[in-house]
Amino acid sequence: MATVRLAALAHRGLPFLRRLGGRRGAPPRSALHTGRPSASHRVTNSYIQGTTDIPLLTKTVGQCLDETVERFPDRDALVFCRDGVRKTFAQFKEEVSVNPAYQALELEFVLRKVGCKALVFPTQFKTQKYYDILKQSCPELEKSTPGGLKSKRLPDLSIVITVDSKLPGTFHMDEVMQAGDSSHVKQLRALQRTLSCDEPINIQFTSGTTGSPKGATLSHRNIVNNANLIGLRLGITQQDYRVGLPAPLYHCLASVGGCMVMALHGSSCIFSSPSFEGKAALEAVSREKCSFLHGTPTMFIDMLSQPDFDSYDLSSLRGGVIAGSPVPPELMKMVITRMHMPELVVAYGTTENSPVTFMGFPNDSITRRTQTVGCILPHTEAKIEDPETGQCVPLNTAGEIQIRGYCVMLGYWDDPDKTNEVVTAEGWYKTGDLGSLDEHGYCNIIGRCKDMIIRGGENIYPAELEQFLHTHPKVEEIQVVGVKDSRMGEEICACIRVKAGQDCTEEEIKAFCKGKISHFKIPRYVVFVGQYPLTVSGKIQKYRLREQMEKHLQL
Repeated sequence: MATVRLAALAHRGLPFLRRLGGRRGAPPRSALHTGRPSASHRVTNSYIQGTTDIPLLTKTVGQCLDETVERFPDRDALVFCRDGVRKTFAQFKEEVSVNPAYQALELEFVLRKVGCKALVFPTQFKTQKYYDILKQSCPELEKSTPGGLKSKRLPDLSIVITVDSKLPGTFHMDEVMQAGDSSHVKQLRALQRTLSCDEPINIQFTSGTTGSPKGATLSHRNIVNNANLIGLRLGITQQDYRVGLPAPLYHCLASVGGCMVMALHGSSCIFSSPSFEGKAALEAVSREKCSFLHGTPTMFIDMLSQPDFDSYDLSSLRGGVIAGSPVPPELMKMVITRMHMPELVVAYGTTENSPVTFMGFPNDSITRRTQTVGCILPHTEAKIEDPETGQCVPLNTAGEIQIRGYCVMLGYWDDPDKTNEVVTAEGWYKTGDLGSLDEHGYCNIIGRCKDMIIRGGENIYPAELEQFLHTHPKVEEIQVVGVKDSRMGEEICACIRVKAGQDCTEEEIKAFCKGKISHFKIPRYVVFVGQYPLTVSGKIQKYRLREQMEKHLQL
């Protein structure tokens, strides 16, 4: 979910990452029960409404962070392990970021889309040479004066700032910082006082797991309240507040579930490496004594697969969040036991919902935490609807998940048509995800509507097969996709990564399925792979995987 916190909003004077969120007082341990449905309450149809006992905050990101800085000025806010950088809350500086894996056309698309006026970047990250990439869209940069860029293809962009080497046509960050004086700070403070919590603060580009990205525009109210409720559900305390964040900052899991929770609850964000590395994440948890660890299923699989996994001291961990794609129950159990994370919870949401809408409780039973994504967060409504009839489906029946409440985005940036496709006149956001609700209000995610395989008229949900096949002792990771078939319409293809040192055959997998799942759910094709096509935030691109398999199978 690539984030663009750009000067596209500079005409409103909106502060960016420096102005994150806040709430006075650390949540008590009883906050673990925040939003839990009454034991006597039973859901009777596929509609649920979160509790309203916790008031929504009506503050801007900046107001919230200022309060948190006052409470914890000397506590670590950000720790960048690879660079050896630590910033206390008092030292917290503003950041501007785009997805670091963007190539020239992608960068040009997002900069044009948001009307970006200023761009800040290092000259290079890994193999990405940002200055050269930008010159492909702005050949005028090299001969322009700093601050005076006039580009034909990016007419709004006038200022380019580098944070390391000074290059032609750019300001160096030190020059920018030195140019400011007390009068500018006063101007900024005065402008901040005019801001409303309902104004946009973040344009979060969706990850492109199903196609081209869209700029979900989120308000202060969206992300401040979502982060507040996430922190309360996790039960962050004065003693347990150090959070490991191997996920990238431009992903909602890190930017809201990490940085915004940090700014609201005073937690410390521990960034293990510039991009995800399983070994670096384990090293950071061990060295920095993290209490929480957030990541996608793929990240946790990679951490557990490290050859020297048992050498790391993970005893400081007690919980965290696993999110971003369906979580196989076997993986959940392994993380809870082997990584000493007894209070690990699954979270579900979408970029367009700021992002979390369903989340488990740290003290739920293992069964509930491995088989559901928990309960709805406060001040949020959810319903499961039949996409064809538009009616709520019965309990424990699959349908499209729809969400309404404070968390729903303002809309896709400068794209009312796409906004109207997914947000109804009554304010319901259509997630495109298939799920079901049980009588206790717990939600089970079945998969994407578009990922559902229709084989000879039978509806088959990839997540169900993935959970089953993940129990095979040789399977490290599994993704199931539908591939085209002239007779059945679609056939099932299981794409399997086997555990290190193991050999596995197609016959073994099919034999494992027989007698345990319906015959029509047994994969027609079994393909062993070394890796999956991923977004830079670690989410599997199933549409690309499907394309790869059809090409591999010569369909």
